[in-house]
Amino acid sequence: MITAGVLLVFLGVGGSQLPVPYVALGPGPTLNTLGDDSGGKEIIQIDGRSERKSTGHLNLTTVGVRDQLDLFTAFRAWVDRRASVVPREEIYPPGKSQQEVDQQTTQQFVESQSTAEYAALGELGYPAQVVIQSVPKGSPSTGKLAEKDVVTSIEGKPVHTSDDVRGVLSAIQPGADVTVGYSRAGKAGIAKIVTTKPAGRKGAAVGVLLTDQRKAPFDVKIQLDESIGGPSAGLMFALGILEKVGPDELTGGKFIAGTGEMSGNGTVGPIGGIQLKMIGAREKGAVVFLVPKDNCADALAQPPAGLQLIKVGTLHDAVQALKALQAGQPVPSC
Repeated sequence: MITAGVLLVFLGVGGSQLPVPYVALGPGPTLNTLGDDSGGKEIIQIDGRSERKSTGHLNLTTVGVRDQLDLFTAFRAWVDRRASVVPREEIYPPGKSQQEVDQQTTQQFVESQSTAEYAALGELGYPAQVVIQSVPKGSPSTGKLAEKDVVTSIEGKPVHTSDDVRGVLSAIQPGADVTVGYSRAGKAGIAKIVTTKPAGRKGAAVGVLLTDQRKAPFDVKIQLDESIGGPSAGLMFALGILEKVGPDELTGGKFIAGTGEMSGNGTVGPIGGIQLKMIGAREKGAVVFLVPKDNCADALAQPPAGLQLIKVGTLHDAVQALKALQAGQPVPSC
């Protein structure tokens, strides 16, 4: 008995201190993109026009990560239906520090906001434009082009996206002169730039960083104090913008949640942790969940009771489905 007792104590102490190479995933914060963050600031802000005040919810959903598990904690998470235990390397790849991974996911989250704005304004029909984000030091465009200039043409060929710019420059040899048409504060101009060789692709470059934007008569700003990473909030940010400035109300007063990576052309891409996100949304009160079409199989494996799953492949699909839901019409289900 003494020996057994000693072994039990040893196992208890060892199990509570022995680290294991796993992390526990669980439902993370779910936030209404139509509301305020924890600091009381409006998450989506519209400047330059009135916005719709909705009584419904369009909640983004997240997955929480618990690292540095001991053996007993990992076992408890393994038997918990609200958690998932996965190898640590799936979240923190070998060769990357936790800080590097956190920086990457934070950058993805920031980019998801600008992509959501671009897609939402595209859904509303606003035209695309290419804006200079910065002119690096030593660039051949220094003193000729400037931050916030709108690039309108390259060698006389109209451009509307950064892909258009790269497409024209890909057929030009580095070192050649090119003419760049631009607009600065509404005034048109032309600059002649000596091109350089771009890194990692063929053709020429003019030495500026570009971003794709939509020309709208109002400004959209998305800000969120919470520490959230990854690109999967894009769909709900885009729908939040449309709910505020679009022609139709989308929620109908319902608590709607969802997830999905948003691309500039409106495609909704798959994400990870769909089951955990659905659990978190349902516990907060969601009755409808928007699921990227490529996540439907995982979502159907264990859907929370009382949560209607709607399949979406594009932002337009989501808009049409929410309109049909309000009208009592059939919606595409997983």
